[in-house]
Amino acid sequence: MNEIIKLILHSDLGSTLNNTAILVFRILLAVELFRVHGMKKFRLENGQKEHVPNPLHLPEKLNGLMATFSDTVVPVFIILGLGTRLAVLPTIGVTAIGYFVVHRKDSLEVRDVPYMYTLSLLLLLALGAGTYSLDYYLLNLI
Repeated sequence: MNEIIKLILHSDLGSTLNNTAILVFRILLAVELFRVHGMKKFRLENGQKEHVPNPLHLPEKLNGLMATFSDTVVPVFIILGLGTRLAVLPTIGVTAIGYFVVHRKDSLEVRDVPYMYTLSLLLLLALGAGTYSLDYYLLNLI
């Protein structure tokens, strides 16, 4: 079990520059995700909350909860570098579905946003949070 936890949490990109770069990347990505997409979940426009597409036909509450979690809670985990590889999975799912299902017939300009988020989150999944993260500090406690 400890080996699995170590595999998930371990992320050392080899140099201070690389680890600093992934820290800045994580923070900027997560702040933008929360600011642009997460805040929409709380704002009312024309007296109504944001409509969240439901291409998988999930129960509406589950669909809304997944979208809200992905855009509001996951960015906090990304900033902190807490369970980063696991935390990004729901948001990768939401953005990939946005790209491949919701916007599949839209122009490239519209499809570009979920595409870039998906690629960015896949990078975090592959590389992890780096040494400037709670993942790194938790790993050293084990």
